[in-house]
Amino acid sequence: MRLSLAEIETMDRAALIAAWDEVFGTPVPKRLSSPFLRRYLAFEVQAKERRGLPKGFVDKLQKSARDDRGTTSPALKPGGRLIREWNGVTHVVDVIDGGFVWNGQRYASLSPIARAITGARWSGPRFFGLKRTT
Repeated sequence: MRLSLAEIETMDRAALIAAWDEVFGTPVPKRLSSPFLRRYLAFEVQAKERRGLPKGFVDKLQKSARDDRGTTSPALKPGGRLIREWNGVTHVVDVIDGGFVWNGQRYASLSPIARAITGARWSGPRFFGLKRTT
């Protein structure tokens, strides 16, 4: 079966499922919506028409997967200090062995401190600027 993008755009769910089976030779994963099936099939059709992904794209994906985004934060050492201003108030957190101290209270991680400061569920490292938001 040779599919065109125009055909994929007009297919009902049953036709999309049949096309998926034809293209991939596997059953459709559970709970995939029709719009998602259309996008996925359209991508696959275009990739096959153009004989695969653009040159260097797979290498970039593999490099990106190898990059450990979690190691971009500086190592926090006892004696260090984190400072964050929130709603006009400056908050100081001291780094100690096995945790942190804020307002005279000891915490095992930064997230409960960020939650206490903001009243919302925040990633502590993200709130204190230790993790990039990519």
